[in-house]
Amino acid sequence: MPAADVLFTGGAVFTGSGEPLRGHAVAVVGDRIAAVLPEQEAAALIDQRTRVVDLGGGLLSPGFQDAHVHPTSAGVELLMCDLSGSTDAADAVATVATYAGAHPDEAWIIGGGWSMDHFPGGAPARGLLDGVVPDRPVLLMSRDHHSTWANTAAIRAAGLDASTADPRDGRIEREPDGAPAGTFHEGAGDLFDHVRPPIEADVAYAGLLRAQDELIALGITGWQDAWIGSGLGGVQDVASVYRRALADGTLRAHVVGAQWWERSGGIEQVAGMVARRDEAARLGDSRFSLGSVKIMVDGVAENQTAAMLTPYRDAHGHDTANLGLSFIEPGELRAIVTALDAEGFQVHFHALGDRAVREALDAVEAARAANGPGNGRHHLAHLQVVAEAEAARFAELDAIANIQALWATHEDQIDELTLPFMQDGAEVRHYPFGDLVRRGARLAAGSDWPVSTADPVAAIHIAVNRVAPGLDAEPLGGAHQRLDLATAMAAYTSGSAYVNHRDHDTGWIREGHLANLMVLDPDPFGLPAHEIHRSRAVSTWIEGECLHSLTSEIRGAS
Repeated sequence: MPAADVLFTGGAVFTGSGEPLRGHAVAVVGDRIAAVLPEQEAAALIDQRTRVVDLGGGLLSPGFQDAHVHPTSAGVELLMCDLSGSTDAADAVATVATYAGAHPDEAWIIGGGWSMDHFPGGAPARGLLDGVVPDRPVLLMSRDHHSTWANTAAIRAAGLDASTADPRDGRIEREPDGAPAGTFHEGAGDLFDHVRPPIEADVAYAGLLRAQDELIALGITGWQDAWIGSGLGGVQDVASVYRRALADGTLRAHVVGAQWWERSGGIEQVAGMVARRDEAARLGDSRFSLGSVKIMVDGVAENQTAAMLTPYRDAHGHDTANLGLSFIEPGELRAIVTALDAEGFQVHFHALGDRAVREALDAVEAARAANGPGNGRHHLAHLQVVAEAEAARFAELDAIANIQALWATHEDQIDELTLPFMQDGAEVRHYPFGDLVRRGARLAAGSDWPVSTADPVAAIHIAVNRVAPGLDAEPLGGAHQRLDLATAMAAYTSGSAYVNHRDHDTGWIREGHLANLMVLDPDPFGLPAHEIHRSRAVSTWIEGECLHSLTSEIRGAS
């Protein structure tokens, strides 16, 4: 065996599952892992060119992979009116005012990141924006991208008034006379599409590169982009942004794109998706593929559009007639998924409410019945409420549970905007990760950034504890829904690599796999569970090259 180009030593090695190896070194030659061997044998692989990385007691791991993320829109939002750091309603309004003052030539103020729990009922009013920007349209997406906040100028520009009907897939918050109050949920936000200015191609490209830097700094070496289409955050063609990055040689991560299923369209979309997938394959670059399709089954619980088996309650605790929204009729969903599966696509479902989970699993079951077992690796993301009867179906159908573990804790958005409007006992079915694992489900993990932080360590901390750092609360849903650290780490590495159809060369520390690696310090396996959040990515490597390091120089040859 030739001498190593890079040799990692002096720490634990998480290979992609189970407990970490101790007393082992990992050798890299070129872009591949060449050996995993006892440290006492590693000296034979060192010559004057070898870069020896002393882990200093940290943890070497496969690079994280985010199985559900929106990098381009996240990066664009960082470049525009970014409200993600706002601490309350007043801070959000002040941020808008500051941005508007600093950008007097922008015809529209565009941005996002506001939190529903900062506003009564999760619905900010137009008057708050009118008070600081009365003369230009303002349009701001919520943190979860399921609601839009607009000022009066934007509402007028779109031609909306009391006579405007709610779209089938959304709802307009209204004032007593029926006029739009300023918040537009789900598909109602699309009522601005014909007037809002598109994001310029150069801005979208800069956004993707900014997002890539942010993700790599968190130890993320690959991801599944959950919206490859048009319209997200005003970006007109997300795929073209990735193609430009490929052509320029600036895309360093490995990306699977999930083509966006337009719920206003029908099964005729499949042919176009096949063509786009094949076009991406002809580029001949494994860094980007289009073999997945994203389908929104329902909305979110905070605005009562998540599809539920039981009715939402009103503010007085009385049952309403509202069961949330199924964006696609269940019979049609089964036909769509069967057609996509037959063409070899993976289906990436947004399924948040318990009825949505059931409808998505029913669609996977229908596809298997029609087409037989396949290698689609279909996955359901979010899984906020999962009925006990559905937990076992994941393993039975080879459906993967794509968890956003950061949300599995008590916090204002759940405690004030969600649980009070659900049936008694609903909390016990919230994010039931423990139940899913006990029933044999395979896990992947993602962030949904910019909905919430992209930091995998922050999510892993909550997966293990079910309580956010520093929060004095009981574990959401009960302690039995906690994951052990090895399972949570596997979900974010080998589990997401499996979803991304990249487990043959990423997601594991194995001889022959790509050297897509990261170092966590301190080693989270050596920390008490309530301190896991202290660990951070101190270096990230893609194909054997260090692309992020918190030290000025990784220790060199020895």
